[in-house]
Amino acid sequence: MSYTRVNYRDTEAVNDAMHFLRDPLECEQLGVTVVECDPGWTGMEHDHADRDHEEVYVLVEGEATVRVDGEEVDMTAGDALRLSPDATRQIRNGDTESTVVLAGAP
Repeated sequence: MSYTRVNYRDTEAVNDAMHFLRDPLECEQLGVTVVECDPGWTGMEHDHADRDHEEVYVLVEGEATVRVDGEEVDMTAGDALRLSPDATRQIRNGDTESTVVLAGAP
């Protein structure tokens, strides 16, 4: 089959927000995650230097701040943010619900 279809809502949420789709979609080179953030939700601070994993965050709805190497980057719906593998990053949601799509690949 040349495609795989999954509804992210059918996957179990990790940390009450993150729906990881790489395995359900059987991706070999691309990671995709949908994050449904409650007001005040904060993700884990991390980087992907060990895997040389570049990411793009797309804020679909709401408002959020991504802390990148100590700098606060405010995002509003429609914004996309590219992160290099060695950048330390952490998502912090604002006062409303937000949805962020994360895509990454080596």
